Amino acid sequence: MKPKKVSKIIIGVIVFLTLPSIIFFGFVYFKYNQDLPNGTEGEQADALAYKMLNSLNYEAYNNTNYIEWAFRNRHFYKWKKSKDKCDVYWEEYKVTLDLNDYKNSKAYVHSFKADTKMSEKLIKTAIKHFNNDSFWLVAPYKVFDKGTERRLVKLENSEEALLVTYKSGGSTPGDSYLWLFDDHGKPKAFKMWTSILPVKGLEASWTDWTTTESGAQLPLFHKMFIFGLEINHIKGTF
Repeated sequence: MKPKKVSKIIIGVIVFLTLPSIIFFGFVYFKYNQDLPNGTEGEQADALAYKMLNSLNYEAYNNTNYIEWAFRNRHFYKWKKSKDKCDVYWEEYKVTLDLNDYKNSKAYVHSFKADTKMSEKLIKTAIKHFNNDSFWLVAPYKVFDKGTERRLVKLENSEEALLVTYKSGGSTPGDSYLWLFDDHGKPKAFKMWTSILPVKGLEASWTDWTTTESGAQLPLFHKMFIFGLEINHIKGTF
């Protein structure tokens, strides 16, 4: 086959594979992309945040010493919350994260301790996994974390929403989330303005809740556009 003909075939395949993706992204962007809303800091914003925490029994979550879960059946966690340590498992790897001082973390491959270079890489990956996956599990309980900013937002339907911006901490500081509530003040969804998502203001559900043995309420599933994020094997104990 002539090189020119081969080039045309390759270009045709690339166009065939990428064009639908470009069209899909364009549709999503123009339909869902939103500017970050304006809000007001102060007592009213904090009061709404406390109302959300009360609806989820924050005291029970705060007294939960151990949480175990799986994120999309790919990453597995045993979080010793009271000790600020978490065992993170994926593929053939295990990392015991020291959440107070990452330097004290330890990494393993097939139960064998990883060498220094591999260990550093695995620890960084585990931190990234934990920051992302734990947020999808316990984000409502983090609205008063150090470095957070809370604003009360009035929606077009006259309902109130809570805009939380993480000024520091985590893997992507600067991200903002607009919490939406049901009639009882319990979170039902949030909209996201994050550095990793090109479309701003995408909405994800927070409606599939389970109550752990310790009384903490944690989500089992999130729906985001046409995609789903499954969280299972949840266990929470004192």
